[in-house]
Amino acid sequence: MAVLLVCATFPLIWVGGLVTTYDAGMAVPDWPSTFGYNLFLYPWQTWVYGPWNVFIEHGHRLFGAAVGMLTILLVAVVCRCDSRRWMHGLSFAALLAVIFQGVLGGLRVRMDERTLAQIHGCFGPAFFALTVALAACTSRQWSQTSSLKTGGAKHSPDAKLPRLALLTTILAYLQLVLGSQVRHVRADADASSFRGAVLLHLFMAGVVAVHVLLVVLRTLRYHRTEPALVWPAIALATVLLAQLALGVGAWVTNFGPIPWLSDNAWSQQYVITQKGQVQALVTTAHMAGGSLLLVTSLLIALRSFRLRRVLSSEGSRPFAAGVLA
Repeated sequence: MAVLLVCATFPLIWVGGLVTTYDAGMAVPDWPSTFGYNLFLYPWQTWVYGPWNVFIEHGHRLFGAAVGMLTILLVAVVCRCDSRRWMHGLSFAALLAVIFQGVLGGLRVRMDERTLAQIHGCFGPAFFALTVALAACTSRQWSQTSSLKTGGAKHSPDAKLPRLALLTTILAYLQLVLGSQVRHVRADADASSFRGAVLLHLFMAGVVAVHVLLVVLRTLRYHRTEPALVWPAIALATVLLAQLALGVGAWVTNFGPIPWLSDNAWSQQYVITQKGQVQALVTTAHMAGGSLLLVTSLLIALRSFRLRRVLSSEGSRPFAAGVLA
């Protein structure tokens, strides 16, 4: 159930990004109803064959309702099948978070407030990270670490990787918040404030990139025999490279060629297509990639914390391959 919730939340973030990209947040002006209909009884023909903005906004609401229902089911399963009281609390925290996110989205519509839209967009990745934490902590291997058998060479728990991965997770979230400042810039904003937001976003991108590289290098150096950490580290490096490329693409498709490359023939012929397919795809992918960077670094942090705890409590025994998968 936890993995299913993760798999449902990521597309929800993607669709929510499309709503922002197409500025479709007010395409359906009422809430919790849809043009006076019950959310689930809105005629599907009108939804599917209607305006694109209405399609993605109403679809976003339906997707959000589905994620909310999955969260309720997960709470029930955790309370029935998991004896850890802190896991009960974590699952209820996820339920409160998804309710808060839904109400926040509804208030954004009722009040027609772009600031609430920005907060709503920033809270989505935080909830996504919480679902990944639930999936990691409820995995079968997580609860079977006490049954490990001694074998192979001993090594001491790495105290630095958990803290480094956690710091990277925090920085990745701050970068998402800074990105939302650029993404939700007001039409009447002055050029200096926008330029400052862009420069700060670029600076933080460099800081996050350095920390990601440190996490990857430390994982490959000290934990190369532990696939449960190596594969997320490789995924983290891959997402970082994709994010850097998508960041350049998002700038080009939204604001034109990069200034110091604007003298070539291609840049002089390039024309921005506002809300075009390429612009929407690249911009939304960049936003969603930031969420993937966040949750992947969080996964490494959780698994490395668990690894250190097990090694410390069991006399520095080696961690079996796949135990944290």
